[in-house]
Amino acid sequence: MSITELLWRFPSVQMAWRNLGRNRVRTALAMLGIVIGVVAIASLGIAGVAIQQQATANLGSLTDEVMISAGPDSPEDGITEEQVTDIRSVAGDATVVPEKTNHTTLETRDGREVFVGVTGLTQASAMYTVSEGENPDRLQSGALLSNSTAQQLDLELGDPVEYDGQLYRIRGFVESQGGFGRGGRELVLPVSALSEQEYYGSVTIITEDGDQAQEVANALEARFNEGDDEVLSVTSFAAARENVGSFMNTLNLALLGIGSISLVVASVAILNVMLMSTIERRGEIGVLRAVGIRRGEILRMILAEATFLGIIGGFGGALASVGVGLVIFQLVTNDPMLIFSWPSLRYLLLGFGFAVVASMLSGLYPAWKAANDPPVEALRG
Repeated sequence: MSITELLWRFPSVQMAWRNLGRNRVRTALAMLGIVIGVVAIASLGIAGVAIQQQATANLGSLTDEVMISAGPDSPEDGITEEQVTDIRSVAGDATVVPEKTNHTTLETRDGREVFVGVTGLTQASAMYTVSEGENPDRLQSGALLSNSTAQQLDLELGDPVEYDGQLYRIRGFVESQGGFGRGGRELVLPVSALSEQEYYGSVTIITEDGDQAQEVANALEARFNEGDDEVLSVTSFAAARENVGSFMNTLNLALLGIGSISLVVASVAILNVMLMSTIERRGEIGVLRAVGIRRGEILRMILAEATFLGIIGGFGGALASVGVGLVIFQLVTNDPMLIFSWPSLRYLLLGFGFAVVASMLSGLYPAWKAANDPPVEALRG
């Protein structure tokens, strides 16, 4: 026996279904309120998930890195070669990339000048992603140039660029990320090109994961910074992902609270619909009681009506939320299929469950009132 056949064996369920069809406009409006409430809850939750996933993806590379620069108590103007050696010993098997930085201007073919940052290092492949050309593990000759800068200068692979009176052939184009940061307007040269600088401007340590990054950062703090002295400034972004996750969880709760207001309003509408329905059918309910229908059957009938409203409205709201979620993920992450991942689906289930529960709770008072109305008074109207 199917679930449908089993449910229809109960007269109260049959009557509840028929009663919903007696005033279709009012029933449709009540369901519409539920649909709007579910869409509000699910869509806001899904939007929070999309923002969190995008933020986590943007921080993904940073959380595995430790950034080191000269601290305010450093006797030198940068990081010395001896300090780099000590950093390597503390970092263990992690990748250590010391960098020297400067700036220069490059001239376009029509005579315009473009200001770019200059980075000197050896392990280019550890720090940059190249969209075209070579990305050497050890950059000892040639140069890398950001895509955006190459387009401004109308340069191609193999073209020369000049820095400090020396010419360097372009070996690869770095993926541009905008600004003057890594992959922004940047010219990457061998560290020997900046030999006039005695100290390194910064050191980047690339670890396997955020936990190792935090361990390395703590070890470096213990090694170089004793007491209140800050010889080296050590920055780890490993905790950033946890902080972002914690913030987004709080934001999601706030968004759910806002969305829940819509469903509370829909619940009040359901309460009104059920009260109006029981008042209009007071005489009919009195007849049912007079012919021997028990209070429990009347109670179940009214509750079944409210539950049907919640189930149908909740299901419609969940389907509408899927469509909204596809648009949100396309706009935020450029991957609409993420709507079908568990972090997003749970908000669809939450919205649907909230709709059913809220509808049932809204039907409690009308059901109790109808079931306890004396048959004689109900027949009198």
